[in-house]
Amino acid sequence: MIKSQLITDKFAASLSLLCVFHCFFAPSFLILSSAFVTFTFDNEFVHKFILFVAVPLSTYALFAGYKNHKEVFFIIIGGIGLMSLIFAVILGEPLVGEYGEKALTLFGSVLVAYAHLKNHQTCKQINCNCHE
Repeated sequence: MIKSQLITDKFAASLSLLCVFHCFFAPSFLILSSAFVTFTFDNEFVHKFILFVAVPLSTYALFAGYKNHKEVFFIIIGGIGLMSLIFAVILGEPLVGEYGEKALTLFGSVLVAYAHLKNHQTCKQINCNCHE
């Protein structure tokens, strides 16, 4: 397996953490920087963009790791996390409320990051050629 699995695991876990930071800290940042920032991104655009990048990247990284170590558990955990993130974007604040959306985002992000971390650690333990 090429070293892309290592890179995609790290990038996908970083995207998960970016989801959390965006969800919990973007409102504070926008309030504090409103006098300095003359443009704004639509909040839903950011959610959809991160999801558009995270889903295929996470799917690739988790399946690439599975090819090396045959642990299906990480795919299941990552899949549950990705579905939670997708539900947070699809259902949104009007259907589940602000706290429901944040809870789904946090839950999904933590699961996806955990799945990628364990995927990477397992590959390193079996000394496959997907890492440095």
